[in-house]
Amino acid sequence: MSDEAPIIETNALTKEYGDIRAVDELDLSIESGEVYGFLGPNGAGKSTTIGLLLDYLRPTSGTVRIFGMDPREKPIEVHTRIGILPDRFGLYEDRSARQHVEFVAETKRVADDPESVLERVGLADAIDADTAEFSKGMEQRLALAMALVGEPELLVLDEPFTGLDPHGVRRVREIVHEENNRGATVSFSSHVLGQVELVCDRIGILHEGRLIAEGSVDELRDAAGVGDDVVIEDVFVELTGARAEIGGESR
Repeated sequence: MSDEAPIIETNALTKEYGDIRAVDELDLSIESGEVYGFLGPNGAGKSTTIGLLLDYLRPTSGTVRIFGMDPREKPIEVHTRIGILPDRFGLYEDRSARQHVEFVAETKRVADDPESVLERVGLADAIDADTAEFSKGMEQRLALAMALVGEPELLVLDEPFTGLDPHGVRRVREIVHEENNRGATVSFSSHVLGQVELVCDRIGILHEGRLIAEGSVDELRDAAGVGDDVVIEDVFVELTGARAEIGGESR
Protein backbone atom coordinates (compact mmCIF):
# COMPACT_ATOMS: atom_id res chain seq x y z
CA MET A 1 0.00 0.00 0.00
CA SER A 2 1.04 3.58 -0.60
CA ASP A 3 1.14 6.54 1.77
CA GLU A 4 -0.36 8.67 -0.99
CA ALA A 5 -3.98 9.82 -1.02
CA PRO A 6 -6.43 7.20 -2.35
CA ILE A 7 -6.81 6.98 -6.12
CA ILE A 8 -10.57 6.44 -5.66
CA GLU A 9 -12.50 7.66 -2.64
CA THR A 10 -16.23 7.90 -1.99
CA ASN A 11 -18.17 9.12 1.01
CA ALA A 12 -21.78 8.03 1.60
CA LEU A 13 -22.22 7.69 -2.17
CA THR A 14 -25.87 7.00 -2.97
CA LYS A 15 -27.87 6.58 -6.16
CA GLU A 16 -31.65 6.26 -6.09
CA TYR A 17 -34.09 5.43 -8.86
CA GLY A 18 -37.45 6.26 -7.39
CA ASP A 19 -37.89 4.03 -4.34
CA ILE A 20 -34.91 1.84 -5.30
CA ARG A 21 -31.43 2.46 -3.93
CA ALA A 22 -29.02 1.04 -6.48
CA VAL A 23 -26.03 2.25 -4.44
CA ASP A 24 -26.52 2.80 -0.72
CA GLU A 25 -24.15 5.10 1.21
CA LEU A 26 -20.99 3.60 -0.22
CA ASP A 27 -17.74 4.45 1.56
CA LEU A 28 -14.87 3.26 -0.60
CA SER A 29 -11.12 3.83 -0.66
CA ILE A 30 -8.83 2.32 -3.31
CA GLU A 31 -5.14 2.96 -2.85
CA SER A 32 -2.47 3.61 -5.46
CA GLY A 33 -1.10 0.36 -6.87
CA GLU A 34 -4.00 -1.84 -5.78
CA VAL A 35 -5.97 -4.35 -7.81
CA TYR A 36 -9.44 -3.98 -6.33
CA GLY A 37 -12.47 -6.01 -7.33
CA PHE A 38 -16.16 -5.42 -6.88
CA LEU A 39 -17.74 -8.80 -6.44
CA GLY A 40 -21.42 -9.55 -6.72
CA PRO A 41 -24.22 -10.82 -8.93
CA ASN A 42 -25.87 -8.85 -11.69
CA GLY A 43 -27.97 -6.15 -10.09
CA ALA A 44 -25.74 -5.75 -7.02
CA GLY A 45 -24.83 -2.15 -7.93
CA LYS A 46 -21.40 -2.70 -9.46
CA SER A 47 -21.98 -0.98 -12.81
CA THR A 48 -23.94 1.82 -11.17
CA THR A 49 -21.03 2.45 -8.82
CA ILE A 50 -18.61 2.63 -11.74
CA GLY A 51 -20.95 5.01 -13.57
CA LEU A 52 -20.97 7.28 -10.52
CA LEU A 53 -17.18 7.17 -10.19
CA LEU A 54 -16.71 8.21 -13.81
CA ASP A 55 -19.50 10.82 -13.79
CA TYR A 56 -21.58 8.87 -16.29
CA LEU A 57 -24.29 9.00 -13.62
CA ARG A 58 -24.97 11.73 -11.11
CA PRO A 59 -25.32 10.69 -7.45
CA THR A 60 -28.42 11.33 -5.40
CA SER A 61 -26.09 12.20 -2.54
CA GLY A 62 -22.54 11.66 -1.37
CA THR A 63 -19.18 12.50 -2.92
CA VAL A 64 -16.60 11.02 -5.29
CA ARG A 65 -12.90 11.81 -5.60
CA ILE A 66 -10.61 10.40 -8.30
CA PHE A 67 -6.94 11.37 -8.02
CA GLY A 68 -8.18 13.74 -5.31
CA MET A 69 -10.46 15.54 -7.80
CA ASP A 70 -14.21 15.70 -8.27
CA PRO A 71 -14.87 14.14 -11.70
CA ARG A 72 -17.86 16.44 -12.13
CA GLU A 73 -15.69 19.52 -11.76
CA LYS A 74 -12.61 18.29 -13.64
CA PRO A 75 -13.76 15.63 -16.11
CA ILE A 76 -10.94 16.15 -18.61
CA GLU A 77 -8.19 16.05 -15.99
CA VAL A 78 -9.65 12.85 -14.54
CA HIS A 79 -10.55 10.98 -17.73
CA THR A 80 -7.25 11.56 -19.52
CA ARG A 81 -5.56 9.54 -16.77
CA ILE A 82 -8.02 6.62 -16.87
CA GLY A 83 -8.48 3.63 -19.16
CA ILE A 84 -12.11 2.50 -19.20
CA LEU A 85 -13.73 -0.75 -20.30
CA PRO A 86 -17.46 -0.19 -19.74
CA ASP A 87 -19.99 -2.99 -19.35
CA ARG A 88 -21.90 -1.63 -22.35
CA PHE A 89 -20.06 -0.05 -25.22
CA GLY A 90 -20.54 0.62 -28.90
CA LEU A 91 -18.14 0.16 -31.80
CA TYR A 92 -18.15 1.69 -35.27
CA GLU A 93 -19.04 -1.27 -37.47
CA ASP A 94 -17.52 0.27 -40.61
CA ARG A 95 -14.14 0.87 -38.94
CA SER A 96 -11.31 -1.49 -38.17
CA ALA A 97 -9.74 -2.42 -34.87
CA ARG A 98 -6.71 -0.37 -35.90
CA GLN A 99 -8.88 2.72 -36.48
CA HIS A 100 -10.56 2.34 -33.09
CA VAL A 101 -7.20 2.28 -31.30
CA GLU A 102 -5.92 5.19 -33.40
CA PHE A 103 -9.00 7.21 -32.47
CA VAL A 104 -8.41 6.71 -28.74
CA ALA A 105 -4.71 7.50 -29.14
CA GLU A 106 -5.57 10.72 -30.95
CA THR A 107 -8.08 11.66 -28.26
CA LYS A 108 -5.49 11.09 -25.53
CA ARG A 109 -2.73 12.71 -27.62
CA VAL A 110 -0.42 9.71 -27.37
CA ALA A 111 1.53 7.80 -30.02
CA ASP A 112 0.71 4.19 -29.12
CA ASP A 113 1.30 1.66 -31.89
CA PRO A 114 -2.05 0.03 -32.72
CA GLU A 115 -0.38 -3.22 -33.77
CA SER A 116 1.38 -3.60 -30.42
CA VAL A 117 -1.74 -2.77 -28.42
CA LEU A 118 -3.95 -5.16 -30.40
CA GLU A 119 -1.37 -7.93 -30.25
CA ARG A 120 -1.53 -7.77 -26.45
CA VAL A 121 -5.24 -8.61 -26.50
CA GLY A 122 -5.01 -11.27 -29.21
CA LEU A 123 -6.36 -9.28 -32.17
CA ALA A 124 -3.23 -9.01 -34.29
CA ASP A 125 -4.76 -11.15 -37.05
CA ALA A 126 -7.91 -9.02 -37.20
CA ILE A 127 -6.31 -5.59 -36.98
CA ASP A 128 -7.72 -4.32 -40.29
CA ALA A 129 -11.06 -6.17 -40.26
CA ASP A 130 -14.25 -4.14 -39.85
CA THR A 131 -15.69 -4.64 -36.39
CA ALA A 132 -19.02 -5.62 -37.95
CA GLU A 133 -17.37 -9.02 -38.48
CA PHE A 134 -16.32 -9.39 -34.84
CA SER A 135 -17.70 -11.90 -32.39
CA LYS A 136 -18.69 -10.78 -28.89
CA GLY A 137 -15.34 -11.98 -27.55
CA MET A 138 -13.44 -10.04 -30.22
CA GLU A 139 -15.42 -6.90 -29.40
CA GLN A 140 -14.52 -7.34 -25.74
CA ARG A 141 -10.83 -7.70 -26.60
CA LEU A 142 -10.95 -4.55 -28.71
CA ALA A 143 -12.64 -2.58 -25.92
CA LEU A 144 -9.88 -3.73 -23.57
CA ALA A 145 -7.23 -2.63 -26.09
CA MET A 146 -8.82 0.81 -26.24
CA ALA A 147 -8.72 1.03 -22.43
CA LEU A 148 -4.98 0.26 -22.46
CA VAL A 149 -4.06 3.13 -24.77
CA GLY A 150 -1.80 5.73 -23.21
CA GLU A 151 -0.59 3.66 -20.24
CA PRO A 152 -3.35 4.97 -17.93
CA GLU A 153 -2.67 5.47 -14.24
CA LEU A 154 -6.03 3.90 -13.40
CA LEU A 155 -7.82 1.09 -15.24
CA VAL A 156 -11.55 0.74 -14.62
CA LEU A 157 -12.84 -2.53 -16.06
CA ASP A 158 -16.55 -3.37 -15.81
CA GLU A 159 -17.26 -7.09 -16.37
CA PRO A 160 -14.04 -7.57 -18.41
CA PHE A 161 -14.56 -11.34 -18.84
CA THR A 162 -17.86 -11.01 -20.75
CA GLY A 163 -17.96 -13.09 -23.91
CA LEU A 164 -14.42 -14.44 -23.57
CA ASP A 165 -13.31 -18.04 -23.93
CA PRO A 166 -10.99 -19.54 -21.27
CA HIS A 167 -7.89 -18.35 -23.15
CA GLY A 168 -9.27 -14.83 -23.32
CA VAL A 169 -10.11 -14.89 -19.61
CA ARG A 170 -6.56 -15.92 -18.77
CA ARG A 171 -5.19 -13.18 -21.01
CA VAL A 172 -7.26 -10.54 -19.20
CA ARG A 173 -5.83 -11.75 -15.90
CA GLU A 174 -2.31 -11.55 -17.32
CA ILE A 175 -2.89 -8.02 -18.62
CA VAL A 176 -4.24 -6.90 -15.25
CA HIS A 177 -1.05 -8.16 -13.59
CA GLU A 178 1.13 -6.58 -16.29
CA GLU A 179 -0.55 -3.21 -15.93
CA ASN A 180 -0.36 -3.37 -12.15
CA ASN A 181 3.35 -4.25 -12.33
CA ARG A 182 3.79 -1.21 -14.58
CA GLY A 183 2.36 0.91 -11.77
CA ALA A 184 -1.31 1.22 -12.69
CA THR A 185 -4.09 0.92 -10.16
CA VAL A 186 -6.82 -1.45 -11.35
CA SER A 187 -10.44 -1.49 -10.30
CA PHE A 188 -12.81 -3.96 -11.87
CA SER A 189 -16.18 -5.50 -11.28
CA SER A 190 -17.34 -8.99 -12.09
CA HIS A 191 -19.99 -11.53 -11.23
CA VAL A 192 -17.47 -14.25 -12.17
CA LEU A 193 -16.40 -14.68 -8.59
CA GLY A 194 -13.53 -17.10 -9.18
CA GLN A 195 -11.75 -14.63 -11.45
CA VAL A 196 -11.96 -11.88 -8.85
CA GLU A 197 -10.35 -14.20 -6.35
CA LEU A 198 -7.48 -14.98 -8.73
CA VAL A 199 -6.63 -11.38 -9.60
CA CYS A 200 -7.37 -8.98 -6.76
CA ASP A 201 -5.42 -7.70 -3.76
CA ARG A 202 -8.68 -6.68 -2.11
CA ILE A 203 -12.31 -7.47 -2.79
CA GLY A 204 -15.44 -5.55 -1.94
CA ILE A 205 -18.64 -7.60 -1.80
CA LEU A 206 -21.64 -5.62 -3.00
CA HIS A 207 -25.12 -6.86 -2.15
CA GLU A 208 -28.29 -4.90 -2.88
CA GLY A 209 -26.29 -1.71 -3.32
CA ARG A 210 -24.37 -1.96 -0.06
CA LEU A 211 -20.73 -2.80 0.59
CA ILE A 212 -21.24 -5.59 3.12
CA ALA A 213 -17.66 -6.85 3.38
CA GLU A 214 -14.20 -5.87 2.19
CA GLY A 215 -10.69 -7.27 2.37
CA SER A 216 -8.37 -9.91 1.00
CA VAL A 217 -9.72 -13.37 0.23
CA ASP A 218 -8.38 -14.63 3.55
CA GLU A 219 -9.94 -11.70 5.42
CA LEU A 220 -13.29 -12.39 3.78
CA ARG A 221 -13.04 -16.05 4.77
CA ASP A 222 -12.40 -14.95 8.35
CA ALA A 223 -15.37 -12.58 8.22
CA ALA A 224 -17.57 -15.40 6.99
CA GLY A 225 -16.21 -17.80 9.62
CA VAL A 226 -15.20 -20.42 7.09
CA GLY A 227 -12.03 -22.43 6.51
CA ASP A 228 -9.10 -21.67 4.25
CA ASP A 229 -10.19 -24.30 1.74
CA VAL A 230 -13.55 -22.63 1.05
CA VAL A 231 -13.88 -20.97 -2.37
CA ILE A 232 -15.00 -17.37 -2.76
CA GLU A 233 -18.43 -18.38 -4.12
CA ASP A 234 -19.26 -20.04 -0.78
CA VAL A 235 -17.85 -17.07 1.14
CA PHE A 236 -20.23 -14.84 -0.80
CA VAL A 237 -23.19 -17.06 0.03
CA GLU A 238 -22.23 -17.13 3.70
CA LEU A 239 -21.94 -13.33 3.92
CA THR A 240 -25.04 -12.42 1.90
CA GLY A 241 -27.34 -15.23 2.97
CA ALA A 242 -28.40 -15.76 -0.62
CA ARG A 243 -27.10 -17.84 -3.49
CA ALA A 244 -26.45 -15.48 -6.34
CA GLU A 245 -26.34 -16.20 -10.05
CA ILE A 246 -22.59 -16.33 -10.39
CA GLY A 247 -20.16 -17.43 -13.04
CA GLY A 248 -17.52 -20.11 -12.87
CA GLU A 249 -13.81 -19.64 -12.79
CA SER A 250 -13.00 -20.40 -16.44
CA ARG A 251 -9.39 -21.05 -15.55
